[in-house]
This record gives sequence, C-alpha cells and structure tokens, in this order.
Amino acid sequence: MAVSANLNVMMKAARKAGRSLVKDFREVENLQVSMKGAGDFVSRADVAAEEIIKEELMGARPTYGWMAEEGGEEEGKDPTRRWIVDPLDGTTNYLHGMPHWAVSIALEHKGEIVAGVIFDAAKDEMFYAEKGEGAWLNDSNRLRVSGRHRMIESVFATGVPFGGRKELPDTLQDLARLMPTCAGVRRWGSAALDMAYVAAGRYEGYWERGLNVWDIAAGVIIIKEAGGFVQAMDPEESVLESGTVLCANEPIFDQFSKVIRNS
Repeated sequence: MAVSANLNVMMKAARKAGRSLVKDFREVENLQVSMKGAGDFVSRADVAAEEIIKEELMGARPTYGWMAEEGGEEEGKDPTRRWIVDPLDGTTNYLHGMPHWAVSIALEHKGEIVAGVIFDAAKDEMFYAEKGEGAWLNDSNRLRVSGRHRMIESVFATGVPFGGRKELPDTLQDLARLMPTCAGVRRWGSAALDMAYVAAGRYEGYWERGLNVWDIAAGVIIIKEAGGFVQAMDPEESVLESGTVLCANEPIFDQFSKVIRNS
C-alpha cells in the first residue's frame, strides 16, 4: 500500500526505535537471571527509544506539537497538529523478558487522530492506518475486525489493574459478568497491541480503564479504519480524554458494551 509522507515518517521512526528496543531486549533477557535485575536498564532503553522517535518525527515536522510518556508535552508552532507517542507500551513484559510490547505513534489533527502506527518489533508486525485509507498489517495485508457475532464464540482482552490501583474492583466485576458469556478473556499487558489485535480480528473486543492518551491514540484510528467501533466507557465522553476505552466489531459491540457497562 502507498502511504502518505506523514505515515511514512511515523513508520520509519517506529522501526528505528523498535530496532533499538529489540537490541536492548536481548540484554534484558540476560539480566533477568542477575541479582541486580533489569529495571534501570529498561528505563534507559525506554528513554532512548523516545529520543530516537522524537528526533525522527520532529526532524521531519518541526512545527508539530509533541506528547509522549517520558518527555511530557510541548506545544508546536502549528497548534492544530500533534504527535502522540508511547515508545514502549508493555514495559512490564519487556522488563520480564516477555516478547509482547510495542512502539505506538499517533498523529492528531484538530483534536482527531488521523494516522496511527503500532509496531510489534519482537514479532516484526507493523499495524498502521490513516483516515479514509483503511488499516493494514505490514506491506499488503488489509486489516478487518472479526466477523463473529455470538458472544459465546468471542474472545476479549483487558488490562487487570495491579498494585492496588483504584480500577481493580470495577474490572473484577466486569470479569464476573463477562466470563460466563464468552469464549475467554486475555490479559497480555499492552493496550496498544490489544487494540491492534481487535483491528486484526484476533480479539472480538477490548476494554480498559485508567489509560493514558498515548496508550490508545494509535489504536483508535486503526480499529476504526478496520471497521470496528470505539467508545469511552461513558459513551458521552471522549475516548482520548476519558482514559477509558471499549471497542469491538460491529455485531458484538452492543452485546459487549451492555455487559461491561452493566446496562
């Protein structure tokens, strides 16, 4: 598929950061058996990846704004456009030597996400989309959400809050309602990849609370361009501003949302 100049820049930045992270990931796997552990090393790898992405994106589009997990927010000379970046989504997986993490880059224009890239460097899977151009995996595979329409045949994903986070009681109640109605729930530890997997039809749906905008920005447009539905947990709120997300294919969305919203 031919891509725009902006999307080409995003994919190039994601691949460059991904290569750096893969190189460091091999070292992390070795550090897991040491007494010192890998925490400090991973933090450095995360920051280094963000610096690579920023250099690529801001070098190509110096007037755009910037928002990223590590480096905070900067307003650009062009107030209508902003990069939204998570250099390493799935840090805990990375820290423990598990190859399920991603680089996530989105482009926002006038408050709307218009392009997104999620790069699973460990598996060499590049999920990407641009408004009106569909969603794609690697060079030529068009992404479509799943066609399943029965809850009992459907697999869902979520993030189970850890470390005493306030979202845990609600999530446990969600699971108690959902588990008897479906074929299974996965908790793989990367919001960006959970959304990419919905777009690819690997999951029928995904929901989570307590998220940051950089966790989900790229996933929003990839799912929409793959034919899926995306809302905040409260349908009257903005997904990007609410810190919550509920998404699924069209046949499942209403059934799924009723269970999760308990409505």
